[in-house]
Amino acid sequence: MIRLRKLAQAASLFTTPLAPEDFLALLNPIHSTRQLRGVVTRVEAETADSATIHFRPGRGWKAHEAGQWARIGVELDGVRHWRSYSLSAAAGEDPAITVTAVGAVSEALVRDTRPGDVLFLAPPQGDFTLPEHPRPLLMLTAGSGITPVMSMIRTLVPRRRDADVVLIHSARTPESSLFREELAELADQFPNLRLIQRFTATDGRLDLSTPAAVEAICPDWRQRAAYACGPDGFVGAAEALWQAEANGAGLSIERFDTTFAGGAGQDGGVVTFELSDREVEAPGDVPLMEVGEDAGLLVPSGCRMGICHSCLIPLRSGQVRDLRSGEVHGEPGELIQTCVSAAAGPVSLGL
Repeated sequence: MIRLRKLAQAASLFTTPLAPEDFLALLNPIHSTRQLRGVVTRVEAETADSATIHFRPGRGWKAHEAGQWARIGVELDGVRHWRSYSLSAAAGEDPAITVTAVGAVSEALVRDTRPGDVLFLAPPQGDFTLPEHPRPLLMLTAGSGITPVMSMIRTLVPRRRDADVVLIHSARTPESSLFREELAELADQFPNLRLIQRFTATDGRLDLSTPAAVEAICPDWRQRAAYACGPDGFVGAAEALWQAEANGAGLSIERFDTTFAGGAGQDGGVVTFELSDREVEAPGDVPLMEVGEDAGLLVPSGCRMGICHSCLIPLRSGQVRDLRSGEVHGEPGELIQTCVSAAAGPVSLGL
């Protein structure tokens, strides 16, 4: 180790002002000690508007658990944008994300990504994962909420004969249903997976206002470890059902969006990112996180829905509007959630 360190120090004499690893990055684009990267190895179309992007991460990547997510950085027009995506590959395999083309970053990933492209990465995170000990499972998913659950199913069903999984998945149409054919094949091949696919355009939405619909499909649902993932309304309905019937016990949730109630039609203001010496004119209905990212700043982020509190930044002056409730608040030094807060007049942030 000491000898390698001395070699690196000697090499730096010939590469200054660059570091030796900067030259290694020219030969291997995912070699970097400064920023975790991955190279795209395969892109598979899932639907007309979604794709699965497989990538090989560089040194420093921590193997993901089934159900976790990771932040992915993409450069658009010279600006690096970060978004969080669930990892859809089985645990123990090279990672992959399944992306639906909604928003500029996701659109670029789905339409423009090719093998050999380099993605910027942050380590996998999240506790929406399989239970520590084997037990019967019930999965409730809607839309792209199937993505982290697909990682769980790929990890568990083919590898454990004692697995017992019931999956109820809702999508608008068969054509828009992610992993539809693969799930059907897995259910045919492995009797430990029971699959119910609902297409809301013809079948209507799964009624979670009472236990009746779930009980008709899975009579022992109260005894299973349950997972719900999808749009905010869908997950909220599942959460309310488990709260009413089981005091909220036994249900793990992951939201893929959140409902913004406030901010539309508001004036916004100039946002000053003090530590970055950057000023941006911001609308009153755009989260401060997106304002900073669009300005090329690396803004802390996690769930992007106001749940995990990974995006907290100190407010130096001004006030912000909570886009979920419309409430205006803010005191100097207060830590604000930039993913659900917008400018309510001039704002200065400690970023």
